[in-house]
Amino acid sequence: MKSLSIVRLLMVAFVLMFLAAGCAKKPAVEETAPSAPTQVVVEQPVRSVQESAVTDSAATRAPLTAEEAAAEARRAAAAGLQRIHFDFDRSDLTDDARQILVNNAALLRAAPQVNVLIEGHTDERGSDEYNLALGERRAIAARNYLVSLGISADRLRIISYGEEMPIALDRNEEAWAQNRRAEFKITR
Repeated sequence: MKSLSIVRLLMVAFVLMFLAAGCAKKPAVEETAPSAPTQVVVEQPVRSVQESAVTDSAATRAPLTAEEAAAEARRAAAAGLQRIHFDFDRSDLTDDARQILVNNAALLRAAPQVNVLIEGHTDERGSDEYNLALGERRAIAARNYLVSLGISADRLRIISYGEEMPIALDRNEEAWAQNRRAEFKITR
């Protein structure tokens, strides 16, 4: 019996030593230690590749030709020019229209090679002749204000479409208000 107890005691001791030996090795191999250097090693090359790509593209980009610069200025001006709206049966500029024209003038000053066609539009109410004349007065009002802001009149042409080109087709005040406008189109 004593031998059986000694064998059991030895087995328990062996299991405890095995567990202790296994546990002692785990702290030496921590999971955070391998992952931290891996993250640092991975991040650094990515930054270097991105920085070199930006440097390479900036260094290899050729300066714009005069034609390319002019085309870029036209695109910028065309993207930024905003239409203005008018009150019913009026061609005088509202405060909102004046502010939009100030912004449009700034874009045109930044692109001196750009010419603009100012289109005058009306809603559908009124005769064709009356609406063509009203559209022309609206385009002239917009042109005159741009000229007063320093834009050369030689760069600005006008045309009236009257009621011929509505942007809103409903027959209500909201649609009519959208159609009473002046639009700015880049011509060259």
